[in-house]
Amino acid sequence: MFLDLVKIDSPSLKENDVASFLYSLMLEKEYDVKNDRAGDACGGNTGNLFVRIPATGAGEPIGFSAHMDCVEPCCGVTPIIKDDVVYSSGDTVLGGDDKAGLAIMIEAINHLEEESIPHPEINFMFSMGEELGMYGVKNMDTTLLPAKNIIVLDSGGAVGTIVVNAPSEALISMVFHGKSVHAGIIPEKGINAIQIAAEAISNMNLLRIDACTTANLGRIEGGGAANIVTDLVELSAEARSTKEESLKHQLDHMKKCCTDAAAKFGGSYEFNYEVSYPALHVDEDSLLLAKVEKSYKNVGLTSSRVSTGGSSDSNILSGKGYGVLTLGIGMCKAHTTGEFIAIKSMTDCAELVADIMRS
Repeated sequence: MFLDLVKIDSPSLKENDVASFLYSLMLEKEYDVKNDRAGDACGGNTGNLFVRIPATGAGEPIGFSAHMDCVEPCCGVTPIIKDDVVYSSGDTVLGGDDKAGLAIMIEAINHLEEESIPHPEINFMFSMGEELGMYGVKNMDTTLLPAKNIIVLDSGGAVGTIVVNAPSEALISMVFHGKSVHAGIIPEKGINAIQIAAEAISNMNLLRIDACTTANLGRIEGGGAANIVTDLVELSAEARSTKEESLKHQLDHMKKCCTDAAAKFGGSYEFNYEVSYPALHVDEDSLLLAKVEKSYKNVGLTSSRVSTGGSSDSNILSGKGYGVLTLGIGMCKAHTTGEFIAIKSMTDCAELVADIMRS
């Protein structure tokens, strides 16, 4: 299953081929399958797929999710198996992020049905557009995912990892305005926006701020001819934190650096940000967490609770009111052409997920 999936091209917003493959597969098993057309809201060629698997036993419905898209380069993937590890040929990513998650979900339910093991109603969501900013889940039809507790199979690290904290993210735009004049004739009458930006940046606390907060400058644009004083510079940045107050403090700090720099050189600036997704926090007394940790013990695996600086569909699902856990599935070097995953990681995780699914 996994090898079939990684061979299907599915860059973000172009997941229709893998969606069609999964749609047909689920219909063959006579499950209820729906496409919510979430892609229409973000320029994608498919929506999220939702699968309802009827109960064969007792228990509350439970959901499982993984995303269909991969970061580029992800077209023409050739998987290679060496020493029970799956690699790409080296020209592309492998696509274990997150097609391993898709395969694990499917293999787990196949196991329950082949062994006639009772289970409650199970809901699958195969999401689109995750890698570009969780577009699929942001635009999802929540009525098609009735389960209140969702397991997201989309984290690196060893099988056993349970993400209990993940940060919110603010996307930041900074624009610095100066005054353009001829740099060789009347430079003293100009205001150089590059100088303003440089002053602001030099005073910013960036990268690792504290244990729960980070900030990064990602792009700078501006300027033209060397003999013209630059009057416009634009910066793109982000800040993340698992604590709302820490995120606000970092944003206020970065804005103050812009204020002070503009005042020093006599220019002006614009500072705007948008919180792209909320933080994820799992309570220590979460019943879902207790259930999952019990399943790890049932299958002989050791679990560990971790915090991460990354994000996933889990952040959005949590913000929409679902109980969510993100599990490590063993993928390594994701988002690189050196990506790989051990076959044992996938089989161990499929056994775990099957235990979580059962009544």
